[in-house]
Amino acid sequence: MNRAFFGAILACGLVLGSGVDVKAQEDPGFATLAYLVDADPDAALDRISDLLDAAQAEADADPRVIFDLYRLAADLLIEGAQIEQAAQIIAQLAAFAVRFRDTLDVDPVPLFAEAAALMESEDNQRGARDVLITMLDQQRDGAEPATAIADTIRDITRLSEALNLPLPPSAQIAAEGAIDGTRSDGTGGFREVDVYYATDRAQSGKDRPSEFYGNGRGDLELGVATVTVPEIHTPGVLEAPSIWRLEFRADPAKHVVLQSIEPLDPDSFYGRLQGEFTDRPEREAFVFIHGYNVRFDQAARRAAQMAYDMNYDGVPVLYSWPSFGSTVKYVADTAVVRLSGRRLSTFLEELLERSGAETIHVVAHSMGNRALTDALELMALRMGIKEGDEPLLGQVVFAAPDVDAGLFQEMLPTIHPLAERLTLYASDQDWALTASRKLHGNALRAGLGGPFTLTNPVVDSVDMSQLGDDMLAHSYFADDSSALADMMTLFWQNADPIERCGMQEDRDTDDGLPIWRYQSGVCADRNLLSVLAHLRRAQVTSPLEVHEIILDTVLDVDLAQKLESVVSGILGE
Repeated sequence: MNRAFFGAILACGLVLGSGVDVKAQEDPGFATLAYLVDADPDAALDRISDLLDAAQAEADADPRVIFDLYRLAADLLIEGAQIEQAAQIIAQLAAFAVRFRDTLDVDPVPLFAEAAALMESEDNQRGARDVLITMLDQQRDGAEPATAIADTIRDITRLSEALNLPLPPSAQIAAEGAIDGTRSDGTGGFREVDVYYATDRAQSGKDRPSEFYGNGRGDLELGVATVTVPEIHTPGVLEAPSIWRLEFRADPAKHVVLQSIEPLDPDSFYGRLQGEFTDRPEREAFVFIHGYNVRFDQAARRAAQMAYDMNYDGVPVLYSWPSFGSTVKYVADTAVVRLSGRRLSTFLEELLERSGAETIHVVAHSMGNRALTDALELMALRMGIKEGDEPLLGQVVFAAPDVDAGLFQEMLPTIHPLAERLTLYASDQDWALTASRKLHGNALRAGLGGPFTLTNPVVDSVDMSQLGDDMLAHSYFADDSSALADMMTLFWQNADPIERCGMQEDRDTDDGLPIWRYQSGVCADRNLLSVLAHLRRAQVTSPLEVHEIILDTVLDVDLAQKLESVVSGILGE
């Protein structure tokens, strides 16, 4: 296999500037690539080369797409027994992840380790040693555990002796005990959030929490994921070492970090979950179902961030289906999500029966809505739930649903009786939904906003287009604290859109049903999150109580008046 771009591995690392502005791409051609991967690997490599040439020719190409294309190329080379070429690409991918730490959500250390192992398997001991030395530097900078650093030093020492080379200075210093893997300042600076989870991902066999679950299909497993959120956390931001704008390695005092995963048997899981409600003011939980292009660790961190930002007194629960966590694996994700819907249906029924929660809300994002809509439809049919029955669930929020709009409309009457209220968040700025529409023969997606915003008598349709988008992540509902404040209002008051902050009614639709256009910048959103949490804990019900609490907690008089007006509207006063 003689491809020119393998001879100049990761030329994108030289072309893309470190301050690159991510650009949305309407149709990157991943559908064709997905079929070629299975049918004709050589043709798939040719297709990857073409896609990379096109992407790298753009001044504002997306590093996430570049990374995933090269990762796929490396996997195909490994399958084709071209190990040394794959190892070189993976080593450069690790360096690429370091360089674009403000955009990528990838831990480079496992990539360095994989590249070194592949090189050594090909008897390239010098190359493996060089990669491990680079990895050691990053482990030291990131305050990796002492055991992990010691393992790397042993491997560097072994390879140095085999090559008759001296230990590099970094390994000498670490070997002498100068590096112990602890935080340099010796402080904590973070809070722990336990996220209860169910997943039908298979375990990867790796111990590192971020890699504990892979993208393979498995049986349904339950457990608890512990996530740390820094005390300096900004609401609406998922701080991470390799996402948007932060440092290389995960530091719990600066980043939202998945610290541990504890699988549990069903009795232990539900027994522990029931115990969570002993000292909580409300017996409430919310279930989060992630979307396309999301790994387990990303989903767990997102669920924890949402709960933390909403000052949520209930319990966050994650359902994670086996998404590949790659921009180029959209078709592969579509192949597994519907099976997960059946398992999610069973899990939700058991959660209702065994959790001890009196109220359970559900929030699904993107392709995760395919699993949720299937699950809810199955539940309603299996349990014989019909209009007028007591709802089993509280709020159900469909955020940017990557579901056929016509199918969504047909399912809503069956789903509606299960929930106290159904809410649709849509956007006309969503890259993933635009691409999905093209992949599905121009069929509208339920999450598209603007002129395509779906209306139905049983769902509140909220167009979130003013919040913009974050391209491939397309999770404006969780990245912007004003959307979180809206969800928090729903969880607390089950408020009609007209009573919620920032909503502007638009009835200029063919069926006369309203679309609610969210007005960005209206709600003093970050302050509103804290105030709403305070008021909910105090079980405030009257304008006088609102006035007294805001007066005691908000020093800025103008801000206090604005917040009081917003909260009074939410309470219907």
